[in-house]
Amino acid sequence: MTRPDPPASRLRPADLLATGMLGLRSRRSRAVLSGLGIAIGIAAIVAVAGVTRSSQAALLAQIDRLGTNLLTVASGTGLSGGERELPASATPMSRRVDGVLAVAPTAHLPTVNVYRNPLVPSGQTGGLAVRAADATLLTALDGRVGQGRFLDAATAAYPVTVLGHVAAGTLGITTLDPGTRVWIGGRWFTVAGILDPFPFAPEVDGSALVGFPVARSVFGYEGRPSRLYVRARQERVTQVSELLGATANPANPDQVEVTRPSDALTARVAVAESAATLFLGLGAIALLVGGIGIGNIMVISVLERRGEIGLRRALGATRGHVAGQFLAESAVLGTLGGTGGVLIGYLTTAAVARSRGWATQIPVEALWGGLLVAVVVGGLAGLYPALRAARLTPSDALRAD
Repeated sequence: MTRPDPPASRLRPADLLATGMLGLRSRRSRAVLSGLGIAIGIAAIVAVAGVTRSSQAALLAQIDRLGTNLLTVASGTGLSGGERELPASATPMSRRVDGVLAVAPTAHLPTVNVYRNPLVPSGQTGGLAVRAADATLLTALDGRVGQGRFLDAATAAYPVTVLGHVAAGTLGITTLDPGTRVWIGGRWFTVAGILDPFPFAPEVDGSALVGFPVARSVFGYEGRPSRLYVRARQERVTQVSELLGATANPANPDQVEVTRPSDALTARVAVAESAATLFLGLGAIALLVGGIGIGNIMVISVLERRGEIGLRRALGATRGHVAGQFLAESAVLGTLGGTGGVLIGYLTTAAVARSRGWATQIPVEALWGGLLVAVVVGGLAGLYPALRAARLTPSDALRAD
């Protein structure tokens, strides 16, 4: 009479997880250091994706708010570094172009500088400029006055100035009061207002603006603009851009540069994406190093635990059970490292976004994808150690150190 075969050994998923956690709980320091490489790689991926997305969102929000229909018309710079003058007819002729909504002329006054007071040496200009402008500038640029008021018909003929955001900071003027003055061209000018930043017109940010009438009477301005800001209808931006050069300077249209400032911000988005690709590559390298570290630690763990493995085999554990134990252990290690990396990446993104005034935006796929990649990398790293452990026989329990 034959004896019945013993029941096949089984290992439930819950038992497999508990068995896989056993090695990590008994070697906590080693587990933390092994998962650190995975955590760094995932944190780099999540942070790069989050910071890039947050930066792009902020730039696109600026473009949406200010519009892509702003054009600038200029003739470049002369030998002295000042802007070349356009013909006096450039402003009225540009306003006649079909599709133009507003034209704001400005004139750089290259021989005039602005200082906080007359005691500042003449060479220490701080890179600031003095420009003549009128009330149409604020409309064309869709700008805002942060403090005070802008130039108007009542103030344009008097020694009154409005400072760009950068100019005010360079001159050390943060708040306005009725007695706030600056030294422009050898005389005092009352500061009537401070502008909010102009992302599309950095040259205005770094300038002290005065009215055209006072520029004529005090500084000898002859009425020729050096830069025009043109706001066009959105659907006709391309056509207007093609016509402005010949319209502003019919005699020498090839010397006129017509640009769209929003293109600079769009280029910054592309540059951010290129930089993100580089950092994602570095994150992938960190993941690879982390995976190799986990594999190395798991191989050492197999060598140290030969007695345990042999004893489990002798008690009925199959090769698959042993392999599953070490695969589960490496996968759990990758999961823990990935979870920590996702958390670090999120906190890093939030900190950077908050310091720059951005809204924190992290692609959902970066969070879930990063965690999934960590699990896969951990599992693959433990594949060879798991197969090596499965090849051990019960007799290895007796030969273990």
